Amino acid sequence: MHKVLLITLLLTAKMIPVLAQNAWTLEVEKEGIKIYTGVFPNSGIKAVKAQCNVKATASQVVALLMDVESATDWVYHTKSCSLIRKVSPAELYYYSEISLPWPLQNRDFVAHLKVSQNAVTKVVTIDGPAVKGHVAEKKGIVRIQDSKGKWVISPAGTDNVNIEYTIHVDPGGTLPPWLINMFAAEGPLRIIKNLKIQVQKPMYKNGVVSYLVN
Repeated sequence: MHKVLLITLLLTAKMIPVLAQNAWTLEVEKEGIKIYTGVFPNSGIKAVKAQCNVKATASQVVALLMDVESATDWVYHTKSCSLIRKVSPAELYYYSEISLPWPLQNRDFVAHLKVSQNAVTKVVTIDGPAVKGHVAEKKGIVRIQDSKGKWVISPAGTDNVNIEYTIHVDPGGTLPPWLINMFAAEGPLRIIKNLKIQVQKPMYKNGVVSYLVN
């Protein structure tokens, strides 16, 4: 059952309301990754925040996150992920289906990713709300309607960045909030561990994201 809950906290992202610093509770600290949970307004499902340092440039991380079709290689239980429309090098729409073990129904979502960078601090933010439309809902698959989170990538020295990933996802269906919360920290931990490995692949390590300053 816990595999089901891990995948509800993956790849969809949208800016969430900023919680006060003391509103976050440290749940896990492992392999240089810290995972926090926090109460989300008007929801029984907790928000999650992951923090870590990664030996990579901002361009490496952004190149990976915007390569949405690679999600099947590193995002836990992603069955499919396909580009719907590329608005610009820094903005796109994509569709993804997440595989759940029987007897539960798979989940899917459409997300709108958009990258921005602060010209002074060089901090990069990637927002990616789950959005309606673009792909018709499919029989036997539960569409994720409510997903809020963001990636923040901050310079931390030569070829090093600090990553903060915050997310709040309601996976829909009949999973009770207490059960989702029980495993809330585990999904983001896996995503960050896999990201740290994936960004070292030559296609990302040697890539250039022209609209970013590392």
